[in-house]
Amino acid sequence: MLKSLQAIEAYREDGKLSGGNYPWLDYIVQAEETIVNLERVDSLQELEYINPVLEYVERSLRLLDSLPLSYWIKELAEETLIWAETAKGGTLRQRRLWQAEGINIFVHNIGSAELYLRHTGGTGMGAYGGQGVPALEPGGTEAAKQEIVHRLIGTHGLIGQQIRGEVPPSVNRPLASLVEEGLLTADELERLLFALNHCIISAVSPELWQAVRTEVMGLIAVISSGDLHAGVPMKERLRRMRAGAITGGEDYDAEWSSLMEEGFNPDVLEPMQPITFWYVESALQTFSLEQFLKIMALTACGSKLSGLNHISYEAVMNSIYYDYKGIKKINVYKKRIIEKYLSGLAWEDILNRATPLGNPHLVHRLRREEHLPDTLFFNFEISPAAEKLIEFCMEAEKSALYERAVLMLFDLFELRRDAFDRFHNEDTYLSQMNETADYKAVILEYVTGRKVLDIGPGGGVLLDLIEERLPGVIPVGIDISSNVVEALRQRKQREGRLWEVLQGDALNLKDFVEPGTVDTVIFSSILHELYSYVPLNGTKFNHATVAAALVSSFEVLAEGGAIIIRDGIMTEPPDQRRRVRLLEADGMAALERYAKDFAGRAIQYERIDEQEVLMPVNDAMEFLYTYTWGEEAYIHEVQEQFGYFTPSQYKTFIQQTLGERAKLEVFRHYLQEGYTDALRDRVMVMDESGQEVPLPDSTCFIVIRKKG
Repeated sequence: MLKSLQAIEAYREDGKLSGGNYPWLDYIVQAEETIVNLERVDSLQELEYINPVLEYVERSLRLLDSLPLSYWIKELAEETLIWAETAKGGTLRQRRLWQAEGINIFVHNIGSAELYLRHTGGTGMGAYGGQGVPALEPGGTEAAKQEIVHRLIGTHGLIGQQIRGEVPPSVNRPLASLVEEGLLTADELERLLFALNHCIISAVSPELWQAVRTEVMGLIAVISSGDLHAGVPMKERLRRMRAGAITGGEDYDAEWSSLMEEGFNPDVLEPMQPITFWYVESALQTFSLEQFLKIMALTACGSKLSGLNHISYEAVMNSIYYDYKGIKKINVYKKRIIEKYLSGLAWEDILNRATPLGNPHLVHRLRREEHLPDTLFFNFEISPAAEKLIEFCMEAEKSALYERAVLMLFDLFELRRDAFDRFHNEDTYLSQMNETADYKAVILEYVTGRKVLDIGPGGGVLLDLIEERLPGVIPVGIDISSNVVEALRQRKQREGRLWEVLQGDALNLKDFVEPGTVDTVIFSSILHELYSYVPLNGTKFNHATVAAALVSSFEVLAEGGAIIIRDGIMTEPPDQRRRVRLLEADGMAALERYAKDFAGRAIQYERIDEQEVLMPVNDAMEFLYTYTWGEEAYIHEVQEQFGYFTPSQYKTFIQQTLGERAKLEVFRHYLQEGYTDALRDRVMVMDESGQEVPLPDSTCFIVIRKKG
């Protein structure tokens, strides 16, 4: 067993420091702050109970111990691995001292190389360079060994970072120089680098090692030959930094070209070509390409790049994640605030170093430390008040307080409620929308013509159905939410879909679609959300919002075209009452909570006994619609009113809103399949005499034809 592994095992047994016998181990185990790439961490909470650096170093050493290597190759690799993470260690006091002494603790490979030289008494040979040092053979000079290990630590992990686009090829020049200076032969360097990178990358993920092994071997061969490539254009480096997004469906080249047409100038980024990036993919991978490039442009234009070797996005990474239900998630509250900030910056603004006006609660910062003039730190700074409000939102999740907290967040950052509807469970929401495919298929029978708009397409299930079942029809999804649009565009690319998706406002369709060019407009379970969330004249739950949506769609509709509506319906006569027996022990508490929290109107109920109430039929159904969704969706569904017209009211409203040119071609209402099954064991619905009765109709289906 390696001596270093024996030292780690001894520490784990008694928990005592080595007393200076193994200074690298003492530094690592004394770490008082967690410095780790969060990209492959599953839970932030788990980091409180482990030392992730020690865990990683031990994994890499056990891999090394298992490899069939010559003694001296294994010795060099071991010395490299035990020191390569030391700049992440040390007490806070020790780190402050290192920093004051000029050790770069933020660029850990460089800082670790400096710590290694300090403890071995070496002087180094400039920037990992030097001449005339004897080649290392078994029994070779200690000075040669120190220089080789120093360079290996200083370039630790850079081959993997080159694959990810984070470093230019030139950073590996110190490795190539080992052969040029006679410290190692090309074959020795290849064997040494292969062993090291096997341990370095496999310790992160064995699957990752298998995925990049061939590319690593190719880069090692290039380095050992000394034939390092010239600088790689920033577009190609950035493409590698977007690997995760591209795998998820991002059409990198098409979106790059589109952004250039909108004013993006790639030349602005070229001065960053020789610079090393830290934590960029982990910090920015979930942002769209436009947002990502705006952040890169803010970095390039916001500071002088001369003399700069490193740009760090570590602060962004550390602030953009949090745990939700024990699992690491993107802090979508912060992400959407940043998205709003970036949307307020035109490309010209970035070039001129302008900042968005009107909101003092967020600003981007570019910072250099006096003792680290070659390193630039990028961060988004959120005001203390906004940070506290975000913390409140996180604490209030899964309670009615959550909605109030989120609404305050919307107000503080001037976010539109319908544009940023669901936060932490948006993936679940989109998945649930896609599960309604069978219910939506009936819409296809009434689709007219070639160009079809699906307003609020959710997860895209209706777009899929139209594409698959109606050849020749061009479906276009329109959604106000940038997140929904981004997710759909990535899925389109990933699955090779033909439909289109636009970001646009349902109340102003003519701003996004030429009037008279649309054959069918579909509102599938979306009008009640517009009614509930979108304020018109300062008022939510407003029939005027529904009218604006219908007028907006009628304006873009061609003669003979159709508006198709599938949405909630109220029962008439509305003065009917229903007795509702709650069969679950907490049913009455759920009703009381709902009546208090429901935002649409005052919910009326009269208690008959401990488990039974008498209610207006439409109040009863509004409660039961939310009751079927369960606790996870409650905080959202309690903000929505599913039924907003009775059938007769809806007919009158359509005629008054759209006038004589609107022909009401289909109007029917029915009980949506599934409600009865979902409620069977939870409630009993009866008439006023106590006779059990069926649930009333829940859903309407309407087709409006535009006369010629």
